[in-house]
Amino acid sequence: MAGKKRQFGSVRKLASGRYQARYRGPDGQMRPAPNTFRLKREADDWLADKQTEVRRGEWIDPDVGAVRFGVYARTWIAERGVSPRTAELYGSLLRLHLGPTFEAVPVADITPAGVRAWRADRLDAGVGPSTVAKAYALLRAILTTAVEDRVIRRNPCRIKGASTAPTPERPTATVAEVYAVAGAIQPRYRVLVLIAALCGLRWGELVGLRRRDIDIDAGTIRVRRAVAELQSGQRLIKQPKSEAGARTVGIPAVIHAEVVSHLRIYAETGPDGRVFKGPKGATPRRNHFNRLWRKACAAVNVKGLHFHDLRHTGNTLAASTGASTKELMTRMGHSSPRAALIYQHASAQRERVIADAVSALIESARQRPT
Repeated sequence: MAGKKRQFGSVRKLASGRYQARYRGPDGQMRPAPNTFRLKREADDWLADKQTEVRRGEWIDPDVGAVRFGVYARTWIAERGVSPRTAELYGSLLRLHLGPTFEAVPVADITPAGVRAWRADRLDAGVGPSTVAKAYALLRAILTTAVEDRVIRRNPCRIKGASTAPTPERPTATVAEVYAVAGAIQPRYRVLVLIAALCGLRWGELVGLRRRDIDIDAGTIRVRRAVAELQSGQRLIKQPKSEAGARTVGIPAVIHAEVVSHLRIYAETGPDGRVFKGPKGATPRRNHFNRLWRKACAAVNVKGLHFHDLRHTGNTLAASTGASTKELMTRMGHSSPRAALIYQHASAQRERVIADAVSALIESARQRPT
């Protein structure tokens, strides 16, 4: 009795005694299995799996999956429409950390085991956990798009928490330390330090300020742009990362007079004049300012404090006033409440004030005659 005719694909025995399986894909092309099989049953099982993929609409063209990761990744970066600074970061991560392992590997051949081995190798090589986490996050994002493009069926990046590196909590400067460093740095940068600490502005936002952004009468600073520095030294004027980044921040009255004095002595003239400029009239560069910053910190014996830590100081002070989550989000320029909630939780001093106030109310109520 003749055997039942195969309805999907074909299996033939080779001269070597092994079996070869083929099928016609949805694109009309004959597709052989990537390898031969020892047993006919194994070839039949492989064809059954392919038939299931076709029926479920899960079939992936193996030729598409053969594209090399390096080619696919560079195309992915070019198509993201990200800022030059972000594109520079992605390119650096690809060149230094992902490329050496995955550059020539077909996207479809990247496996969970391969990703785990790559990550372990990077960490064993002494690469910082934060850098490895960023590289892993980029790899996962690229391969997520590969899944969406039907280049691969499933993302091989499956290490839980690998894209988030534990970062040590940065120090928060005291008010005394802020004023000490501000007093030790070059006078033209004193107000830059004070605004960074008391208003929570970022470096790029500070050096991007123009005279028209500061309303002395209203006592406010409008953040509308930032200066970004690329590794090449090129500087770009860019808009805030999100709509929340464009914001108006109140100037504490305690530094109002100093801001006025700074504008009179150091700022450029005219509505579009830069608020902060270097001794030779140029927009300050971060690497040059950092040298002045470290020198000033050393002069007043403030250790381990980075300039960006002043932003933490400003946010902590704002949270200590009892500001709402929405108010903190607005002041910080965040579209997510996550950071605001961190500062609220960290404000133990404010919690003590609240607890003491509640206690006073209770004591007052108990002392009233009934």
